[in-house]
Amino acid sequence: MKDTKVATRYAKSLLELSIELKSLEVVLADMKLINSVGNANAELVTVLRSPIIKSDKKLKILTEIFGNHISPITQKLLHLLSSKSREAYIVDISEQFVNQYKTHKGITTAIISSAVSLDDVSRKRVLDLVKASANSEVELEEQTRADLIGGFVLRIGDTQVDASVLRQIKNLKRNFSENPYVKEF
Repeated sequence: MKDTKVATRYAKSLLELSIELKSLEVVLADMKLINSVGNANAELVTVLRSPIIKSDKKLKILTEIFGNHISPITQKLLHLLSSKSREAYIVDISEQFVNQYKTHKGITTAIISSAVSLDDVSRKRVLDLVKASANSEVELEEQTRADLIGGFVLRIGDTQVDASVLRQIKNLKRNFSENPYVKEF
């Protein structure tokens, strides 16, 4: 149940405020912390989305978890969300904030999936190729997927390059199923 409109609006306002207060990097670290804790703890997200638990209790839980680990700006955001009964959106807001930060700084995210983790030489080659095509700073996320068998899948925004063995096998299966050969005896 992601309400991206609400999360996007809060994230945009927080980004603008943190730029104005010259604390963009501090708030980014806070949002990454909130995002990682929220993604790692499904129970926390369930509690925050529960209509049975009151907002003051949710705020107390968030304060206990994050306490002195976050900046005053982020603490004020938590209080604001609590006063509006929108604590359920905090993980989505943190994710949207990170995305908007990357857009603001001109950072392109490239996701490479391969059967085995990349060595340093391959990682540098991929990073250099993506930087050359994107003409911006690039953040490379690596994923390992054993089902690819070999090769890689590179995704940059809406563009995907699939050079995996799995894709080649699927293409071969499709080509064999469309066999145009007809026996003529």
